[in-house]
Amino acid sequence: MAAAPVLAAAVARLTAVTKPTPAASQSPPPAPALAVGHAYFSSRRHAPAPARLSSVVMPTTIRARLLLLMMTVLLPAIAAALFVVARTYEGERDAVQRGLRDSALAVAQVIDRELAHRTDIAQAMASSRPLADEPGFEPDMLFLHAWASRIAGDLGGWIELHSATDLLLDTRQPAGSPPRPHADGAFQLSKVPAVLPLSDGADGALRPPRVVQPLQRASGELLNLTIMVPASVLQRVIDHQRLPAGWVGAIADSSQRVIARHPGGADYIGRTVTADVRELLARAPLGSFNSVTLDGVAAEGYYSTTPQGWAYITAAPRGALVGGVPAGVARMVAGALLLLAAAMAAALWVGRGIAAAAESLKEAALALQAGAPVLPQQRTGIDEFDAVRATLGGAAHALASARDDMERQVAEAVHRTRLAEQRASQGQRIAALGRLTGGVAHDFNNLLGVISNSAHLVERHAAQNPALQMPVAVTLRAVEMGSNLSQQLLRFGGRQPVSPRPVDLADALPPLCELLQMVTRKGIPVSVDVQPGTARVTIDASELELALINLALNARDAMPDGGRLQVQARNATPDEAESLPPGRYVLVAVTDTGVGLDEEMVRHVFEPFFTTKAFGQGTGLGLSQVHGFCAQAGGTARMRSTPGLGSTVTLILPASDQAAVAPAGNPTVVAPAGSPAAVAPASAGALPGTRVLLVEDSDELAEVTALLLQSYGCRVRRARDVDDALAQVAADGALQLVLTDVVMPGQRNGVDLAQELRRTRPHLPVVLISGYSTALTGLIGFHVLRKPVPADQLVRTLVAALRGEAPAGGAAST
Repeated sequence: MAAAPVLAAAVARLTAVTKPTPAASQSPPPAPALAVGHAYFSSRRHAPAPARLSSVVMPTTIRARLLLLMMTVLLPAIAAALFVVARTYEGERDAVQRGLRDSALAVAQVIDRELAHRTDIAQAMASSRPLADEPGFEPDMLFLHAWASRIAGDLGGWIELHSATDLLLDTRQPAGSPPRPHADGAFQLSKVPAVLPLSDGADGALRPPRVVQPLQRASGELLNLTIMVPASVLQRVIDHQRLPAGWVGAIADSSQRVIARHPGGADYIGRTVTADVRELLARAPLGSFNSVTLDGVAAEGYYSTTPQGWAYITAAPRGALVGGVPAGVARMVAGALLLLAAAMAAALWVGRGIAAAAESLKEAALALQAGAPVLPQQRTGIDEFDAVRATLGGAAHALASARDDMERQVAEAVHRTRLAEQRASQGQRIAALGRLTGGVAHDFNNLLGVISNSAHLVERHAAQNPALQMPVAVTLRAVEMGSNLSQQLLRFGGRQPVSPRPVDLADALPPLCELLQMVTRKGIPVSVDVQPGTARVTIDASELELALINLALNARDAMPDGGRLQVQARNATPDEAESLPPGRYVLVAVTDTGVGLDEEMVRHVFEPFFTTKAFGQGTGLGLSQVHGFCAQAGGTARMRSTPGLGSTVTLILPASDQAAVAPAGNPTVVAPAGSPAAVAPASAGALPGTRVLLVEDSDELAEVTALLLQSYGCRVRRARDVDDALAQVAADGALQLVLTDVVMPGQRNGVDLAQELRRTRPHLPVVLISGYSTALTGLIGFHVLRKPVPADQLVRTLVAALRGEAPAGGAAST
């Protein structure tokens, strides 16, 4: 019924659109972007329509024709349908509501008759011979039980006889059962006939409604004859109504508690009807209501009460009180369909003129699609179509100009893309070169160690041959220069931090986004986010940049099919920095959505030369540089990874209270500690006879180092890896010192060996020697030497270890 006003309003709006307004004639000329709309409504509005389309005078605007088409097709059918629906809805609703009301009245009468019938039976039994009130008369309880059982079987339920203290008769019990005391002591006897509602028993169970008839004995004793009204009897009354699905029927006793219900039955016995329905039951014996059922469903229905205060309530979901469509309505609908068919035929006739005009626009659109100019055409008879055709001609010209401009922009974009690819390729080559130099420096340090130790051996005998002193000195100076060069390579490869300074990550990280994007590729978008309030850190900014580049390279390799790379910085929580010295820390998290690593690989990712890539595709120095950078800055690096989901590398760096400063230029390369000595150190006298285990995987370096130690009187044994070293320590209990390289083949390195020996042989000194110090981060209580080590420094360190002297500061030192 509400559709008619809406339709009328829509017709009014459409009619108003076709009429020109004064404001439109006074508006300023349209902007170029609005030229199409301006032409659509204004060009050639008063041109005569060609006679070839129709000889009948028709509206010349497309909106007027569409309005006519809509009115012709829809208005008759809508009017008929609304009329039919309204009449059908009202009639069916009235019929269903009458049925609900009559059903409530009828069931209430059935309930009243059922209760009255039990009341009459109770009165008849009270005045019958088996319960006669005569002096000296004692009822035959066996006969009374049989008689009451027959009556209870006919009624459905059971019969009880109560005294103030005992249950004298219960037809549910076998005949001859002795009286049973009441569970709650004294029983509340009724002195007048009554229909009692549902009540709570002493044992917590519900007692069904009952008809009570008092019996006054000649002896003065008061008895109550009770006929129970079980819920199943009343449930049958509701079930006989055969209510539709979703409808509710309920019987409530005089205390407004549900005794029987459809649907649900026993699940609702004892529940109280809703408060608004209780008010209606107390107000009038018959009425309708809109409420919410005990199921929480909005419903409407009727109720009717009995003289005893009982009620029958029936309801249906709100909006469901509508029936089917009768035959007369169907005939009316058929008539409406005929009208609709006639309207469609009229619409086809009206639409032919629109189709001809649309065909003209189609030709213009096809020309526009092909990039051809839209040629002028004779008028179609519809002003709007003619205006659109003219606009399409202008659009064709504009598109031609836009196409030329687009080709120029595409060429520029291609050029910029090539430049970006070149920058990305250059960044990858730089990263690869950094990895290569780190590996080269490691091997170079071993070669320098061979040369240095050989030169020191020759130097010990140069006094007898002065001609050798100059070449040896030159060789040792070359070793020193090579060591400096090695340190430079290690810095380039990510092995040594230099030039720490306070850095504000909010200024330092966002500019790196483009660089990291170049390191990855187009299919891996990079985002950088620095949380406001993030503290400054004291680091070498170039080392941070190198660390992020290494992480980006690893992320790129872990995402061959594309993904996302996120760099986030914020202040670390105390839990995140619990393993570090007390203080404030900053967290930089680099997250990718790549293939991820398993738990075993994650434990080794920060070890130098450990890589998950195929042979020749990685050196394993990238994450080592990251961890070394964090460790030497006073923090740490961690990795969390899930196979198939991605990885997150977390850099935890100490916060700084200093103001951020600009970089101070190139760092100065520091030469290794110590210098070659012309003669053996005085402390070498403590070494003769010392049993030393030398652990070195390079045969050349191991051989020359053994000779050097033997020249100082040491008795040297050699081992190639950790397993070999542990076996020799176990076999030779007289060993006094272990000198071990850090990086060696196998799953374990020199640090693992040192820690294992500390656990098993705590009094056996261990001295570590390495070409770079990042692998030794966090190592406490061990002497550490950096390759290549001068002979005097080697001897001093060995003697200090033998004497039990702690490294400087109690930590590992070089």
